[in-house]
Amino acid sequence: MIKDRIESVYTKYYKIILFIPIIFLIISLGIVGTKFIKTGELFDKDVSLKGGITATVYTDKQISVDELKSAIGVDSEVKVLSDFITGRQIGFVISVSDIKSEDLQKTVEVFLGIILTQKNYSVEETGPKLGAAFYNQLMMAILFAFILMGIAVFISFRTPIPSMAVIFSAFTDIMIPLAIINLMGLKVSTAGIVAFLLVIGYSVDTDILLTTWAIKKRHEGRLFDRMYHSMKTGLTMTMCAIAVMAVGIIFTQSFVIKEMFIIILLALITDIFSTYLTNAGILSWYCEKKGIQ
Repeated sequence: MIKDRIESVYTKYYKIILFIPIIFLIISLGIVGTKFIKTGELFDKDVSLKGGITATVYTDKQISVDELKSAIGVDSEVKVLSDFITGRQIGFVISVSDIKSEDLQKTVEVFLGIILTQKNYSVEETGPKLGAAFYNQLMMAILFAFILMGIAVFISFRTPIPSMAVIFSAFTDIMIPLAIINLMGLKVSTAGIVAFLLVIGYSVDTDILLTTWAIKKRHEGRLFDRMYHSMKTGLTMTMCAIAVMAVGIIFTQSFVIKEMFIIILLALITDIFSTYLTNAGILSWYCEKKGIQ
């Protein structure tokens, strides 16, 4: 049986297996730390966090993204809008700082050879101070959410090692996706930070479920059987969420939703390993020391 094979391998090597996510976490901390040393930021911000202009142009005229960026003349990001059914281009979105909205409009008009009006052009402008305020408030929200989550976990289990394992897993689920985003060169918006806030909730549910079955329900069968039962339930929840995120990424035309779903998807995949390798390994070691079978 698959369960017996998993048990034979896991019980023999769990003290080694639990270090796999830890190694990736250390690498991720190095990537994020290097980013912070070089730029003073944990990640690249888009205009909603650092201030700038987001302009949406509706046109079926085919464009070259590289040529448009060159025409704008400053660092910018261009995303093409496509029709969901036909896949035909219906416009594009420009995110840019260090340029006035009037100058951007004139540049795009010259590039496309058309007149931009309220029917085919819209622009949103975020001031640097407002963007910085959004960033600071959202980062504080993540910090307080993480602290309150940790307090709730400690109150629930009242034992340091299992509680710290849950918190460690949640921290891992944030840092590894953040490192991947930095490697991909993606710019994070306010929606992206909100996605990281949601990750805290997504990550701890499987860890709490695992810890509850391992520690609190110690009289319901063997330890591995309880953890295996928890894993089946937790993986079912996680895989359903992964499927939803993947469908959303593929079919949505909203860049905000796509950004959030990418971050949550990376965190869910990370959570599988941090929960069932590291957290489960720590719990197995703890239960072995405490004589919990």
